[in-house]
Amino acid sequence: MAGPKVVLIGAGSRGRDIYSAYALETSKIDIVALAEPNDQRRNSLAEKLKISSDRRFKDWKDLLSVGKIADGVIIATMDNLHVEPAIEFMKAGYDILLEKPIDRTLDGAIKVYLYSRKYKKRVMVAHVLRYTKFFRKIRELVSNGIVGDLIGIEHKENVGYWHMAHSFVRGNWRSREETAPMILTKSCHDMDIIYWIIGKKCSKISSFGNLMHFRKEKMPAGAAERCLDCKVEDECPYSALKLYLNSSTGWPQNVISDDLSYEGRLKALREGPYGRCVYNCDNDVVDHQVVSMDFEGINVNFTMQAFTFEMDRRIRIFGSKGEIQGHFGKNEIDVLLFGKEREKIQIESGYIDTLGHSGGDFYMLDEFVKMLGDSRYESISTSIGDSLESHLMAWAAEESRLKNIVIDMDIYRSENIDRVEKSLEKSNE
Repeated sequence: MAGPKVVLIGAGSRGRDIYSAYALETSKIDIVALAEPNDQRRNSLAEKLKISSDRRFKDWKDLLSVGKIADGVIIATMDNLHVEPAIEFMKAGYDILLEKPIDRTLDGAIKVYLYSRKYKKRVMVAHVLRYTKFFRKIRELVSNGIVGDLIGIEHKENVGYWHMAHSFVRGNWRSREETAPMILTKSCHDMDIIYWIIGKKCSKISSFGNLMHFRKEKMPAGAAERCLDCKVEDECPYSALKLYLNSSTGWPQNVISDDLSYEGRLKALREGPYGRCVYNCDNDVVDHQVVSMDFEGINVNFTMQAFTFEMDRRIRIFGSKGEIQGHFGKNEIDVLLFGKEREKIQIESGYIDTLGHSGGDFYMLDEFVKMLGDSRYESISTSIGDSLESHLMAWAAEESRLKNIVIDMDIYRSENIDRVEKSLEKSNE
């Protein structure tokens, strides 16, 4: 393999299906060490990457103890395991690609930002939508003034009914307390894209939403605690049998078990969280939410909706001279200038689509390679400072939702950053 040397922390879905796949398919990075607590996942992925046995670690701390052996690190752990490794690898001199969200807490995200300044290390956050040709074209059209002065944006994230059930009802991101609110875990991508397209910081934000459907009182008559025992499973669109016991062994099937045989998946549904009835889970994140934002007079409405047939994003941009309509799932953009014919733009992804990100994952990794190859490279599309803004927006939206108030973002931003900064200064005294 050619390219910069990288160490990988985490051999889950992203570590395996995106970062390792990029290394194997492009040879642009050389993953020289892997840390992963699950023995089967660690050794299976290390074999594919041809990582020697002395560079396979159960704990990232053990990897760090051998000294600096690479140019950069990719941290692809679960959301609650980002902050400590990020800070320690910065101390050790590594530049970082960090999975989003930066952390499951606002304080943790701010800490990573402040430590990146302290140690003068570059941290990219995996806000992959910025790297897609689709959203880059949208931003280019807006920046070039094609539709005149920007007046407003309407942005919709259609989560998809089965994706909601998989990831946010049965899956890893079902609990606000264990991970983070839905607006952060799922929609910080969208907060980031909105901020990036407008090019200004949000000044006010408000939000409404709740968990309306995936609740115990919505459980159908005759339903069981697990789909395998359920008399009405055949009629249920959220059936775990339909979703996981089919011919596919890619995502999301490869999330429920390391043994992807029919018997292995059947065992996972019998014993694990993915076999539970969607109305009998310990989930508490919202299944629909709206966020209203003001950017110095530019109004934005964002909707996150679980109850959609398709899993995609739609965007409408309103300007003084016309409108832009974008369908991310189809890579289609329509430009409708007032008094003129509709112009249709078909976007070619370039890289193969990865987990619904339209090639954005690999384009992001291309920039990571460029960053690691040039110590002076600072024009990172998703720098830690930019990414922190989307997290501030997400947490402000959640506070607004819970307290039924409008949040002044200038006050919210400065108060929280100042508070964490003073706390760190005090702890270092």
